[in-house]
Amino acid sequence: MKKKTIYEIKGLYRDSFRITGYEFGKGKKALCIVGSMRGNEVQQLYCCSQLVKKFRQLEEENRISKDIKILIIPCSNPYSMNIQKRFWTIDNTDINRMFPGYGLGETTQRIADGVFSKIKDYEFGIQFTSFYMPGEFIPHVRMMDEGYSDVDTALKFGLPFVVKRTVRPYDTATLNYNWQVWNTKAYSLYTSTTSRIDKKSAGQAVLSVLRFCKSQGFVKYHEHGEHHTRIIDDKELISVRTAKSGLFEPLVKVGEEIDEGTPLAEIINPYDGSIMETLYAPKKGTLFFMHSDPITYADTAVIKMV
Repeated sequence: MKKKTIYEIKGLYRDSFRITGYEFGKGKKALCIVGSMRGNEVQQLYCCSQLVKKFRQLEEENRISKDIKILIIPCSNPYSMNIQKRFWTIDNTDINRMFPGYGLGETTQRIADGVFSKIKDYEFGIQFTSFYMPGEFIPHVRMMDEGYSDVDTALKFGLPFVVKRTVRPYDTATLNYNWQVWNTKAYSLYTSTTSRIDKKSAGQAVLSVLRFCKSQGFVKYHEHGEHHTRIIDDKELISVRTAKSGLFEPLVKVGEEIDEGTPLAEIINPYDGSIMETLYAPKKGTLFFMHSDPITYADTAVIKMV
C-alpha cells in the first residue's frame, strides 16, 4: 500500500488542506474508488476506510493482480467533514457539481480539477455518494443510461438493485458523468445511510466492491452463494408525497414488501400531537427509500417505492 497526497492547498493560518489516496498494486490504472465529497457523508467515508483495510490485507496476502493499480480516495472534503457541514464551508458550493474542474477557478473548482486530473484515466470508477434528500435507501448501484457504463458490469456488484437513470442537465458537472466523458466506466454506490454509520449496509457495500473486483480479475476472493439483482429504471420509482408539514413518523422500514393501502408514515402536529396526515402505499411493492429527518415539509417526496 502506498499513501499519497492527491491534492493539497497550503494553509496560511492552519494546517494545509490535503486529499489523501491509498494506492494498491502496480500496472495499468484499473479501478478508482472515491468516497465522501460532502461533509455529512460519514457512511461513505467509513465504507472506503473498510476497503482500504481489506485491500491492504489482500495485498499482504498477494491476492491483488500484479498488473493492475487500484486507488482509493476516502474523502475529498476534509474541511467540511471536520465541522459536519454538507457543502464547502466558505461559499456552500458542492464539489460534486464542479467537475471536471478548473485549475484557476474558485476553490471547489480547483479541488475538482486537482482530484480529476489524478483519477480520469482509470478503466473503472466507483463513487460512494448520497442522495440530495436525507433518508435511508435499499443498497443499490446507480448508472446513467448514456455513456460507457453497462448493466452487465453493474450486475457484478451483486446488490439488490441496479437503477438506470436518465441524464439531466445538472449531471454534466458531476464526477460520474465526467468520468464517462474520459472513457471510464463509472458507477455510483448507495448504502442505507449518510450521516451515521450503518455497519450492516457498509459491510454489504464492501463485499459488493470485492465481488466486482473478483469478476474483473483484479483480486482473488472467494464467496459462496448467488445474489439476485433487479434492474429498474428511475422512472419506475413511485414517490409518495406529503400534503402537510410537521413531525415525520415512519411506520414501516426500508426493504419491506408492502401491500397496496398499507400505512407508511404519519405526519404529526408538532404542537398538539394530533395526526394531521397518514401516507398510504399507492400500490404493492418494495419500500425503496424513506425520509429520515424528524421534520418534513409539505408537498415533499418522502417515500419511494418500486
